[in-house]
Amino acid sequence: MPIEIDRANSILDDPLIHFGREVCGDLPSALRREWLVTNGLGGYASGTLAGINTRRYHGLLVAALEPPVLRTVLVGGMVEQAQYAGCPYALSTHEYADGTIDGHSYRHLQSFRLEGTLPVWTFALADAVVERRLVMVYGQNTTCLTYRVLRATEPIALTLTPLVTYRDFHALTSGQGWAPSIEAQEHEIQVQAFAGATPFRILTDAGAFLSRGDWYWNFLHREETARGLDDRADLFAPGDWQVTLAPDEQLNVVMSTERDVPTVDSAFTTERTRQAGLLQQAGTNSADRVVQQLTLAADQFMVRRSGPDDEHGQTVIAGYHWFNDWGRDTMIALPGLTLATGRSTEAADILRTFARYVEDGLLPNNFADRSGMIPGYNTADATLWYFLAIRAYVESTGDTSLVEELLPVLKDIVNHHISGTRFGIGVDQADGLLRAGEPGWQITWMDAKVGDWVVTPRIGKPVEINALWYNTLCTLAELVGATNPNEAKPFAQRAAKVRTSFRQRFVDERHEWLADVVDGPEGTDWTLRPNQILAVSLPYALIEGSQARSVVTAVGRSLATGFGLRSLTPDHQDYHGTYGGDTLQRDGGYHQGPVWSWLAGAFAEAHCKAWGDRQTAFDLLRPLADHLTDAGLGSISEILDGEPPHFPRGCIAQAWGVAETLRVWRALSQPASTAAIPPPS
Repeated sequence: MPIEIDRANSILDDPLIHFGREVCGDLPSALRREWLVTNGLGGYASGTLAGINTRRYHGLLVAALEPPVLRTVLVGGMVEQAQYAGCPYALSTHEYADGTIDGHSYRHLQSFRLEGTLPVWTFALADAVVERRLVMVYGQNTTCLTYRVLRATEPIALTLTPLVTYRDFHALTSGQGWAPSIEAQEHEIQVQAFAGATPFRILTDAGAFLSRGDWYWNFLHREETARGLDDRADLFAPGDWQVTLAPDEQLNVVMSTERDVPTVDSAFTTERTRQAGLLQQAGTNSADRVVQQLTLAADQFMVRRSGPDDEHGQTVIAGYHWFNDWGRDTMIALPGLTLATGRSTEAADILRTFARYVEDGLLPNNFADRSGMIPGYNTADATLWYFLAIRAYVESTGDTSLVEELLPVLKDIVNHHISGTRFGIGVDQADGLLRAGEPGWQITWMDAKVGDWVVTPRIGKPVEINALWYNTLCTLAELVGATNPNEAKPFAQRAAKVRTSFRQRFVDERHEWLADVVDGPEGTDWTLRPNQILAVSLPYALIEGSQARSVVTAVGRSLATGFGLRSLTPDHQDYHGTYGGDTLQRDGGYHQGPVWSWLAGAFAEAHCKAWGDRQTAFDLLRPLADHLTDAGLGSISEILDGEPPHFPRGCIAQAWGVAETLRVWRALSQPASTAAIPPPS
């Protein structure tokens, strides 16, 4: 079936993300904006608008050698020079440890745009115009670059010097004492970093290659400096390609670990067609361009995770650049990434993939950086979010066959929680509430830990854990009750007990908000945090009416910003209004004030439930549309400073931030639908 999409309204042809010289030519503005292209394996290419690699994670080819992990920087960058009408022009920019900025290509950058998620740079060289484009081949560790002369009065000479390495993307390395092996031909070089390393190739379709083999020393990565981490690395230059392009001629460059690669033109055509298909599948042909951009941003997190029993497993990268797949992030993000984008098949694949990893009634918290290693299970909430993801799947698709398949796993999970499982997770039989936590472990989403210091331990009965537990019991009662009402009764009875106890324990007339944790080591914690909003926003609300309005109002007055909710009220003694510094400073303040974008959706949803005002709730999300033009272009940042102007921090692209914004944006901008799984009476 041919792809049909309204080109006039498509971000593939009328980009939402577009800048001129006012941003491109201003170094600070260009440095704070980063582009990202992904390949569906966990690999990617990424850099700043200015061209400087400010992070250890930047590069033109960062390959996932064991998808979705073992991500390895292979091509760190390129030195690109143009000669036109007797004058030299830099098309690349690099920064060195002595403060030198070499190239200043951003001064010639006339415009930058994202066609879908694909970056396009347009350089003005006097009266000549050169366009550079980049794409990754979906399902391959392959990056393609093109250089095309759009306008010129005489040919333009290009010199391209690839800068290669072979390092884990978490680590910066020195070139002292080693050099990769290079096999060079006229239009191809093969790079072998060392014996046993995965070889990779760089190919062109024109020009002559001149071998030289030099190290470029002491590149500075200024974001690593700001993070208090090692910030210098070296890159190896195997040689140079020199080519002369006449007007309307194009040079193609391919960087790949693959034996067989497509032609560059077909790679671009295939990817544009794939992205058009994603927009069509999501039903966004006539939707606003924010929804289209978020739909394609959502695709960047969807990756392959092959297991011993399933080579087609699916998972979700929690955030770029440095996160792998996390159970909590995956389940929170799944409805927005898949169901709001028409990708229910992938949703089912992800739910099946994670079911295989359940142990002692727990979903994995996170996976290691290499495949085959044992996942971590220190999470009290990922498993409960799993139930809500399944509920959302059934509500969206009406398909109960997946439920039948997974029901034994779901019952086992609940039974383990009732009897008690790892990390102090278990039901208090006296009140039916779920307790969680033990010294030395961080198991809620507020999970920062520095050495042995758990910053926000929240041991006891956290508010959102019990909101999730209530929703878990209600969901299981509905799913089981569809075929066996008698078997569902005990789960419904437990849910009713949780509801009663919650209102007795977490509500106090002396506070407008809910307790954050009850029955903790020091009693009840009344710190005003955003976790309580889930007691209103989740499908089965624990509080309603005036209580819900009181909570939403309290959270809104102290925690709400245009981009999400602060993690701690500003009047608290532990509040951190800005996020930065070394590891101790950053992790110590991670959940003590920064704004978390993923909570924007829950807050808008809770506001709508409490007040019944869909338009105001929708307006709460609107500032995130402007955020798409900042930090991770076309995506949503993990966190932002708690203090205005809320500078973006953390990951430049975060799965649950994108997913929750997209899910709730679409829900609030469309007529309310009838839930497939109604709340219990």
